Amino acid sequence: MDALPILEANEVPYKSLNEGVMHACGHDVHTTCLLGAAKILSELKDEWEGTVKLIFQPGEEKTRGASLLINEGVLEHPKPDAIFGLHVHPALPTGKVSFRAGKVMASADELYFTVKGKGGHAAAPQSAVDPILIASHLVIALQQVISRRKNPLYPSVLSITAFNAGTTTNVIPGEVKLMGTFRAMDEDWRFEAHELIRTISYNLVAAMGGELDLHIDVGYPNVFNNEALTTEAKQKAIAFLGADHVEETEIRMGAEDFGYYTQKIPGCFYRLGVMSDPENIRNVHTPHFDINENAIETGMGMMAWLAVSVDV
Repeated sequence: MDALPILEANEVPYKSLNEGVMHACGHDVHTTCLLGAAKILSELKDEWEGTVKLIFQPGEEKTRGASLLINEGVLEHPKPDAIFGLHVHPALPTGKVSFRAGKVMASADELYFTVKGKGGHAAAPQSAVDPILIASHLVIALQQVISRRKNPLYPSVLSITAFNAGTTTNVIPGEVKLMGTFRAMDEDWRFEAHELIRTISYNLVAAMGGELDLHIDVGYPNVFNNEALTTEAKQKAIAFLGADHVEETEIRMGAEDFGYYTQKIPGCFYRLGVMSDPENIRNVHTPHFDINENAIETGMGMMAWLAVSVDV
């Protein structure tokens, strides 16, 4: 339901059959856990009351699947009182889960810049407007958004991740393309930063004689775990697994489209430990990502338990 463009390096019976496409973030594990929870809830349906809605949602990695499903009415008829989501955590031992109330993951926006100058011979730079020089200054200037303009109490990241220009040694190109990402934990600061990025970029490029096209693709909001719901869920997890199997989730600048759900209803996004080897952490979004399959039992049981035990 949700793979990544990665060539899998694992040699396992369940290795991807599609070259260059891999479940490298655990979404197949999440689907399996929810299917298992559905089986548990169905088999025990005479022992609990109420309605549980199961959301099998594709498109988390790129296409904002949560927002699409919300627009299609997934949170209506009936409207849930609360929502839970889990995600694999390769650095957390198998059999453990972790929770954190409040802001837990960042928003994620994509930045696309095209710096236009005037191409020319590299031996005669005075006759050109060098977009490589302009773009280099722009990369440095953009760091001011974080280092000088951001409240130090608000975690935030601005990274330029691609710088593409030129084809040979003796030609100054006519344009440079940059790409990057902007992450923030605070929604007000997030959109204030967008305006700062625009102001700094357009003014600097113009001052150096170039032109700029800038597109900020507004992506996922931050993930905010409802405090009361998450506190109760953590206590229920302790009752289910034992206190030594429940930990505190760290704040992460990664993003999840689960944030769209938490903007609409109280939500709790928690971590499922899937560590297979403490000496060799198989992190998500890598060719070697893998899990200890014993974690699936914990994941399905935990989700079913929360569905029927948390008072919402």
